[in-house]
Amino acid sequence: MGVVPAAAQVLAVLEYLGTQAQPTAAAAISRDLGLPRSTTYHLLDTLVRAGFVVHVAEERRYALGVAVYELASGYSRQTSLQRLARMPLAALVDSVGQNAHLAIMHGRDVIYVIEERAVGRPPLITDVGVRLPAHLTASGRAMLAQLPQAQVRALYAEPGHLVLRNDLGPRTFTALRQLLVETRRRGFASEDGEVTPEFASVAVAASDRAGYPVAAVAVTFPSAEADAAGRERLAARVARTAVELSRRLGHG
Repeated sequence: MGVVPAAAQVLAVLEYLGTQAQPTAAAAISRDLGLPRSTTYHLLDTLVRAGFVVHVAEERRYALGVAVYELASGYSRQTSLQRLARMPLAALVDSVGQNAHLAIMHGRDVIYVIEERAVGRPPLITDVGVRLPAHLTASGRAMLAQLPQAQVRALYAEPGHLVLRNDLGPRTFTALRQLLVETRRRGFASEDGEVTPEFASVAVAASDRAGYPVAAVAVTFPSAEADAAGRERLAARVARTAVELSRRLGHG
């Protein structure tokens, strides 16, 4: 697959700004990268709108924006989580005999950063790097249930944000809010067939030292293999793993 010119130009601008000791004029960016002046301004405008670049208006110069910091912080957090969560997740799989995974939030999606497969269990859609709508997954619901309601409302401000995969799941913000209230009351999140037909998941969020839900531990299993009581038992084991991960993250 060939290189996408526009993507390569965006990356070149970000890499260039990352090497500068101070904000830089668009003319200098255009000159040093060999880009047409109009292309440079279009790229910068797009990056400013996305938060990856800031325009220092009084100096007529550009610098890296806060979104770059958030991206770097997310990478650091993810790699730290992978190191801290790998052994507890492996122990969880050994104890329940089902596939388990760790996911983090990114906007309205979850991204799976670890998948531990049980012996004899098939691979799932929740492979490392896969993104899914948070409100449809047990992992996403576990984290959303721990966020302030205003933050959740901001994430799902438009009806179109509540997408469906298998024609299942909350269709309105009111329905999502009720689902999250039930998740908090019950102590764990669940989904059944909303991600993959005939498979269900239970999940519990793990928090950092500030109490923020930075990840969720989940187990996925064939729906027919666990009744309500069985799912409660799985959720209790998932919860113990999430508590251990939270402890490792510094949560009191």
